[in-house]
Amino acid sequence: MTDEFEKLSKALRAAPPPPAPDAKAEALRLAMENFDRHQGTAAATRPNADRPSQAGILGGVRNMLYSLTSRRALAATTSIAALCLGLVVVLPQLDGTPRPGLSDGPVPATADNEALSEPPTEPAIVAAPAPAPLARQRLESGTPLAAKRAAAPDASTTLGGAPLATAPVADALGAIAEYAPVAPEPRFQPLENTEEFANAPANPVKVTAEDPVSTFSVDVDTASYAIVRSSLENGYLPDPQSVRIEEMINYFPYAYSAPDAGDAPFRATVTVMPAPWNDGKRLVQIGLQGRLPALADRPPLNLVFLVDTSGSMQDGHKLPLLKQSLRLVLPQLRPEDQVAIVAYAGSAGEVLPPTPAADSATILAALDRLEAGGSTAGAEGLELAYRVADRMAGAGEVSRILLATDGDFNVGIDDPEGLEAYVAKKRETGTYLSVLGFGRGNLDDATMQALAQAGNGLAAYIDTAQEARKVLVDQLTGALFPIADDVKIQVEWNPATVAEYRLIGYETRALRREDFNNDRVDAGEIGAGHSVTAIYEITPPGSAALANDPLRYGAATATGTGDELGFLRLRWKAPGEDTSALSELPIRPQMATPGEDARFAAAIAGMGQLLTGATYLGDWGWDDAIALALSGRGADDFGYRIEAVNLMRLAKTLSQQ
Repeated sequence: MTDEFEKLSKALRAAPPPPAPDAKAEALRLAMENFDRHQGTAAATRPNADRPSQAGILGGVRNMLYSLTSRRALAATTSIAALCLGLVVVLPQLDGTPRPGLSDGPVPATADNEALSEPPTEPAIVAAPAPAPLARQRLESGTPLAAKRAAAPDASTTLGGAPLATAPVADALGAIAEYAPVAPEPRFQPLENTEEFANAPANPVKVTAEDPVSTFSVDVDTASYAIVRSSLENGYLPDPQSVRIEEMINYFPYAYSAPDAGDAPFRATVTVMPAPWNDGKRLVQIGLQGRLPALADRPPLNLVFLVDTSGSMQDGHKLPLLKQSLRLVLPQLRPEDQVAIVAYAGSAGEVLPPTPAADSATILAALDRLEAGGSTAGAEGLELAYRVADRMAGAGEVSRILLATDGDFNVGIDDPEGLEAYVAKKRETGTYLSVLGFGRGNLDDATMQALAQAGNGLAAYIDTAQEARKVLVDQLTGALFPIADDVKIQVEWNPATVAEYRLIGYETRALRREDFNNDRVDAGEIGAGHSVTAIYEITPPGSAALANDPLRYGAATATGTGDELGFLRLRWKAPGEDTSALSELPIRPQMATPGEDARFAAAIAGMGQLLTGATYLGDWGWDDAIALALSGRGADDFGYRIEAVNLMRLAKTLSQQ
């Protein structure tokens, strides 16, 4: 027995015999035939042009593992076969240099085969059908492959007792492990993010006899609708805090009558219709349409692009889309308009001094030079942008700053309220600030909303080139040229005809009753051609739909004219003026058949309520909202309304999962 053990020991210690000259080629040929059969091809082998080369065999393995999602057993078998093949025939060539095959697959590799980029910062769909697909993920959440290699033993790492000895081998093992099948997870789950939204609890039902007056500031922002759309199209229901119903309603154009020459800068239209979700209630829709002056009558414009170039803007839906969006603005400008560009990341700098819009080549070249990197010195960027705008200002001209960012202000803003006060003070100089949001994951909607409101500008969220065109081309004049500042709406409801009322949306725009007559209280602006829509839900006395029981003590006396539901007051200032003007209009209860605009606006109001809990809608649901929106679709020249219908369908499906 001792002799047998000694022979065995010598054999194990002896050097392995040299490989047969044709063994390597034969092994590769058989492996390729096996690979082709697993791909489902009819021929025994594929053309050489479509076959992974030896140098790129790891890239071929990656492609194979990434694409074979229909059978787990086949994926696992192929993974083991590919690993063995790599260990036998390609280890001598894995010297750490890039291989051609590594760039052919869907996942790019670095020079040392460190394959995976960081997870996307915007919410992503995590689909988990059965069986689970081969997913691109890390072995440990948030741990890069290089860090795992650094923490693991190097030359002494073993597999079944045999030394692996080389870092490229560990790379190959790590790359294959990262593409292993994963257990099913809930579908459409967004990645963890740090987004913050500006919102407030939904307006309650108020008893007219106790609190008959409702006061709020107008709002022409549209950011919330675009954020809701982004969430739904990425496969998950939006955060209820991101849903501001008035911004969803005001995203769409409505055919309200424009004011006559010589009248106020906007005209009010009031529509009364049955509430679609409760026969015992009515909707009162108030629409304001601003005048659109001729382009030739527009004053010269001084426009400062304030561009966030911090590291968080590297994502393709951020800085690249931002640059593409700002390029759309230039053809809308006149030759005498001026453009400047300020960028900020860690510190702020003037990328482009004031330049005539006619010199588009210089402006575009400056935009193209913008690159992302560093932290976000938002306060310093704002201060520099205002200094540049002050330098550009001239008599009778309009100065505007367009802040384009993902909202991730992380340097220089220790006092957000102080920054808001600074922006509010600067608007007194006539320079207004609008905010354009890009990307998801760290969107600071709350700061963006506060700055836009303080700066007398609008807040919009841009997630596609189409949205960029809507905001920066179709609505540019309204965004940059106000026709009425500090616009306030006040409705006094008549307790003889309205027992209860509820304002749908405008929670963040609420004003105190005494603020209406106080010209020092800031409110929203209406730009040239802008429309504003507000919807109240009202309940007549004696209706079975009343939400509150009558008081035992102290019944209020119903006063007012019986043919009026309420009284509408509007207050505004001409741009640059300090004293407001006032117009008044009775709200009468004519119950004409509502038109397409009224029905569609009601459908969007219902959509917003369904996304935030549907407290007041009873059994009214997504099918009802879809049917109502379709009945009010109308001509829909730009396709905005049918897009909303499709979003409702998505929301219905997601809410059922």
